[in-house]
Amino acid sequence: MQNAKDTARATVRIGYDGRVHKYFHAADARQRFDNECRVLQHLEQRGCPFVPRLLEADPEQLKIVTTNCGVRVEQISEETMHALFSELEKYGVRHDDPFLRNITYRASDGRFCLIDFEFAIILDDQAATQSTTASPTLLSGITNPESISTRTIRWSGATDRGRIRPNNEDAFLTIAFDMYDLTYLGREGEARLCGQDLLFAVSDGMGGEKSGEFASRFTVDNIIQLLPRRYGLSPAHFTAEITDCLRFLFQRIHLQLTTLGQSYAEGHNMGSTLSLVWYCNDRFHFAHIGDSRIYYLPRSGGMRQISDDHTYVGWLRRQGELNEREMRNHPRRNVLAQALGSGNRYIEPQVGEIQCEPGDRLLLCTDGVTDGLWDHALEDLIRTPPAAISDVAPALRIVRAAVAESGRDNATALVIEAG
Repeated sequence: MQNAKDTARATVRIGYDGRVHKYFHAADARQRFDNECRVLQHLEQRGCPFVPRLLEADPEQLKIVTTNCGVRVEQISEETMHALFSELEKYGVRHDDPFLRNITYRASDGRFCLIDFEFAIILDDQAATQSTTASPTLLSGITNPESISTRTIRWSGATDRGRIRPNNEDAFLTIAFDMYDLTYLGREGEARLCGQDLLFAVSDGMGGEKSGEFASRFTVDNIIQLLPRRYGLSPAHFTAEITDCLRFLFQRIHLQLTTLGQSYAEGHNMGSTLSLVWYCNDRFHFAHIGDSRIYYLPRSGGMRQISDDHTYVGWLRRQGELNEREMRNHPRRNVLAQALGSGNRYIEPQVGEIQCEPGDRLLLCTDGVTDGLWDHALEDLIRTPPAAISDVAPALRIVRAAVAESGRDNATALVIEAG
């Protein structure tokens, strides 16, 4: 890390990932730590775009981690400086030190920003109270005071190439992100939510040899590249904006896979499925194409498939002409009508949302899982697993069981639970 500031009151270091790590010192360190956390949360709630976002808060070390607002400004006009601090008050906060030393320039969007809110004042006490529980910033694997957030999301992911395939053409993704930052979350974890959104996705590649494996990884990599660029939504994250963002994402990946498939003979007709869940504002927004699946398991019980299988057999099932057993045994069950790439000229991804309640779960899985396990078995493995495997992560239980029952295809699962 690079030291940016080291005084009796605080030490500030810049990590190699660009994040700002601030350690509070001296007798009143606890009060200043609490105040800066509270002010940054309030500004996040109000949608202030020119201050750091609180990413982590450790009350034991008296340390916070924030996004980087650029480099300190050496010179600025008095008029511009006054206008910047005055604009801050429109968001309900008065800076205690309205001088040049607390102004930075952020090159990513070309604007001046404000930093250091240890002694800042929230002008509306009622808004200050609300800011401790409303809009949040992610704290993944961090010790964090309860005052920052009460909602948590738990997840687990697992994948296996199966017993026959020589390689794994499945891929999955777990990330937290906003328009400035992105964090990989790993296979298993739990996060308190405060500001950044969470995204989970599974993809099953196709195309033969190595092109299927490339297609699925290309798909999830492009989520990382494209989604934060389209994140410039209003602070309210309106559903219409998220829907447009997801449609753009799917169309863009489809175009790129199609172009690659036309450019290289070995990639002819390569493509992928994609099932994706974006969590924000207590809602699961989902988008889907192909025959991977998204299941919803409400806290009250039961399980239902909320994604449509984009196959002719899936259409027959939705029309009530096939039951689950007939669908699983149909000779055309794996013939896709829609996928990203794969020679499809047009695609129409399925997009929707579900209000999230504590105890609700979602399962995302590729067809290698549903090839081996019936729907009732999936629900049992999530809700009431046998005692011998109850301490195994839900996604891993499912993948192991699917491979044991079938194993003819790659198997991937993601299980998400709202706390």
